[in-house]
Amino acid sequence: MRIRKSTDILNKEEIDLIAGCSDALAHPARVEIFRFIYKANMNRQAVCNKEIVEEFDYAQATVSQHVSKLVGSGLVDAVKSGTKAQYYINLGRLGKYLTAIKKLNE
Repeated sequence: MRIRKSTDILNKEEIDLIAGCSDALAHPARVEIFRFIYKANMNRQAVCNKEIVEEFDYAQATVSQHVSKLVGSGLVDAVKSGTKAQYYINLGRLGKYLTAIKKLNE
C-alpha cells in the first residue's frame, strides 16, 4: 500500500486552535458575553463580572463559568487587580483563529 503525502494545509496547532476556540464559542451565552466584551474593549473599556451579570441578568456563578471557558480558550484575557478581574479580548488569538477558519475553505 502506498502512503500519500498529506496535502492538508492546517497544521496540528491550527487544528487545536480551531477546536478550542470553537468549543468556547459553542454556547450562545458565551457568544453574547464574548461580543459584549469585544464591543466594550473597542470603546476602550474593560469589563468585569459584575457588568456582565448586569447586562445579561445571568447569575454570578453562570457568568464565571462562561467567562472561565472563554479565558481557557485564550480568546479572552483576565487581568486581576486585587479581588477583581478585568476582561479583554485577545485580538492576536482571535486573528489566528479567524485565519485558521479561513483555511478550512481552501
